[in-house]
Amino acid sequence: MTAHTRRALLAAALCTALLAACGKKEEPAPAKSAPAETKAEAKAEAKAEAKPTGTLNLYNWNNYIAPETVERFEKEFNAKIVQTFFSDNEEMLAKLAAGATGYDIIVPTSNALEVLIKKGDLQPLDHAKLPNLKNMKPELLDTAFDPGNKFSVPYAYSTTVIGFNDKRMKAAGMDPRGFEVLFDPKIACKVKGHITVLDSPDEVFSAAFIYLGIDPNTTNNDDYKKAAEAIKKAKPCWAAFNSSSYIKEMSAGNMWLALGYSVDFFQANQDAAAAKQDFKIVSVIPTQGAVLSVDNMVIHKSAPNPALAHAFINFMMEGQNAAELSNLIGSGNANAAAMEFIKPEVKANVSVFPDAETMKKLRQLRLLPAAQRQERGRLWTEIKVR
Repeated sequence: MTAHTRRALLAAALCTALLAACGKKEEPAPAKSAPAETKAEAKAEAKAEAKPTGTLNLYNWNNYIAPETVERFEKEFNAKIVQTFFSDNEEMLAKLAAGATGYDIIVPTSNALEVLIKKGDLQPLDHAKLPNLKNMKPELLDTAFDPGNKFSVPYAYSTTVIGFNDKRMKAAGMDPRGFEVLFDPKIACKVKGHITVLDSPDEVFSAAFIYLGIDPNTTNNDDYKKAAEAIKKAKPCWAAFNSSSYIKEMSAGNMWLALGYSVDFFQANQDAAAAKQDFKIVSVIPTQGAVLSVDNMVIHKSAPNPALAHAFINFMMEGQNAAELSNLIGSGNANAAAMEFIKPEVKANVSVFPDAETMKKLRQLRLLPAAQRQERGRLWTEIKVR
């Protein structure tokens, strides 16, 4: 409603009050329809007044939203984002299983999302409040984890790939484009003591499966035994199972070849450049394929502010807002509208933004049945203590 309209209504109200005070009776004037423009303004004001506000409790991975994005959201919605962090999906799931509540938005990876959906821990999304869903890449929607995106919207993704020191690989005469550089002892031991792999049974077994031509979501115990044997044969060539400090080891030049996350190799290369190293850390999706890890925005069933949670999800699906995370950490982006805002050097990273054919070779990990988790755990212990 415009100031002119408000003043007109106020004057009419005063006039009516004065007539009543003087005891005069007058027939009310016929009601006039408000102009279309005034109606539109009134609707716009009502919509603005209905904009959710308050506190948004975000349970997220560390360093997984750009500071400027937080600032813009808080300003637009007159809100405050309170962040709590987890370091892996198991930690997050354990905390929720122990009874933690009060989170509006959580950002689980797809296989952890599957757990939350099965346990009934999430609120269904109201798609009417998410018009920016149209910006998302269709190939990352309507997955087996969450058909129709009833509970989730993709946030960002990474790939589990091979990272290497270009100078050292050239000196060793190695072309680290396939998993054979990690699992074939004749090749891997050329740089023995300078290879590190993630300290994660999910990731190492999956890499071994892909190397062997086995579906990484297999539930066959014989497949697990085959993968375990491949890992045991390659292990003497490896220096360590390391998920915590391999970025530093790669950027310092101590480790030359690794199984790790695309976002981590992006960071390692940036760190190497900042330290003025004479090498680059390059990451590649292996020729056989790789694991794709998609993180998703969901609303917990205990969310104190679901209206603001929906507003946050819709806000994060705007192109510029979605792009800021990719520019910050080199993550893959599930938002087609974000691509024009992503820095050219980030978009050029083929381990994060592969071509369509390579994208078909990427696999998301499903939740393993309990029997397979137990068998994998037993084999992993054997591998680690051997």
